[in-house]
Amino acid sequence: MSLTSYISFSLRYNSTMKIKPRIINEQAVGDEQFTLLHPVLQRVYRARGINSSAVLQRDLQQLLPFNGLLNIEQAANVLYDALKQQQHIMIIGDYDADGATSTALAVRALRQFGAENVSFIVPNRFEYGYGLTPEIVALAAAQKPDLLMTVDNGIASHAGVDAANALGIQVLITDHHLPSEAVPNAAAIVNPNQVGCEFPSKMLAGVGVCFYVMLALRDKLEQEKWFAEQGIDKPNMASFLDVVALGTVADVVPLDQNNRILVHQGLRRIRAGHCVPGITALLTIANRNQASLQASDLGFAIGPRLNAAGRLDDMSLGIACLLADDPKEAQGLAQRLNELNLERREIEVEMKNQALASLEKLNLQADKLPYGLCLFAEDWHQGVIGILASRIKDKYHRPVVAFADAGNGEIKGSARSVNGVHIRDVLDAIAKQQPSLISKFGGHAMAAGLSLQQKDLEAFREAFDHEVRKHLSASDLHGEIFTDGDLSATDFNVAFAELL
Repeated sequence: MSLTSYISFSLRYNSTMKIKPRIINEQAVGDEQFTLLHPVLQRVYRARGINSSAVLQRDLQQLLPFNGLLNIEQAANVLYDALKQQQHIMIIGDYDADGATSTALAVRALRQFGAENVSFIVPNRFEYGYGLTPEIVALAAAQKPDLLMTVDNGIASHAGVDAANALGIQVLITDHHLPSEAVPNAAAIVNPNQVGCEFPSKMLAGVGVCFYVMLALRDKLEQEKWFAEQGIDKPNMASFLDVVALGTVADVVPLDQNNRILVHQGLRRIRAGHCVPGITALLTIANRNQASLQASDLGFAIGPRLNAAGRLDDMSLGIACLLADDPKEAQGLAQRLNELNLERREIEVEMKNQALASLEKLNLQADKLPYGLCLFAEDWHQGVIGILASRIKDKYHRPVVAFADAGNGEIKGSARSVNGVHIRDVLDAIAKQQPSLISKFGGHAMAAGLSLQQKDLEAFREAFDHEVRKHLSASDLHGEIFTDGDLSATDFNVAFAELL
């Protein structure tokens, strides 16, 4: 099939999609180096608001400094005090790939810095749910930690922080999720999205926030001459960028310049073989060429295998793979993660078929469906509803919440959204209008999680659709394909494709 025929076929196949040209600021010419770029590249960049060659730089010198993050010196002081006294530092992670990489990064970095008593706990989603809950604090307390450090969670954990404080356990929160009006009473909170934080990159993944906290801690330790006194070589923070790149890509955060630097530098290290054995093992089992690794390999090969542990079993398995220093041990763990991923795919296909069949039974045209879709089946798997919501969202071009039975009359939902609908704000609006409807919720603009009573599902369906309609019109429900314009006949060659 020729390229022209393929494009024509694709557009017919996506007949519900709207084709829209990207808006280009023709007045923004750019600096001299920028104007030397290929004209098509200039057009592509300008359509994305880029007209400076400086923004295209990906060397580590361009990375934003850590001291731009609110409370980061305070966080470094908390960790330094714990390290100086060799207190028990326990990492409280999350059960997705961002949480797994954040946990592995924190454990590896603290141990390299000289911490002798570092452990971690990742809540099992089926027993404890998300975040630093009072139940997780009670579980952690049995191991007598002095400091709990959350990674990729904690900004909504008011009750959990209060429970830890009551037991005399300090809490340091590192997170990137959107906060509510009040934040927990923690010893320190580092989150680029908290009120008052002027850090320019609001798009850091949880692992990115953790990396910055470790940068600040290393700086503090160097000031205090810790490394010299302990006889420790000053750790090279670039050595952690393989894990940072994996978590950043897997969490699908926007690649602004700062994230792009983190990912680019991490990819370079992995391609050169300078990565943890677990990443090499996962690439091997996914049949990916490490030397020519692309970001898409992290997102579509490594990320899903890590996530499978948290979806179907226990994310401790994925973290163990990233912490393994023995290649044989890492290979065995990667094999188990691969098996879980295959199982996850089978479950996902079955759930998707059930969801589509239920929608077809409604005998509704796409333009007759609710603007906000809510789906539920009692036998759906809690760990896979997020993927299901994403698949249905892609098909029907509207926000979707997929629910699964959580026992004791409760259901847990995973929401995915489209451009124009900030899904966490939608849930927040519903919670304010009907305070007793949603038990708990949290998330981002495009993805969120929530819990409610099964008996309240119909009431939530109505409230969700009503709120989504405030943000979308009928013309928004068809999806969009953006175009950067036409190519000339001379651009149809391999060299140009590689350049682009």
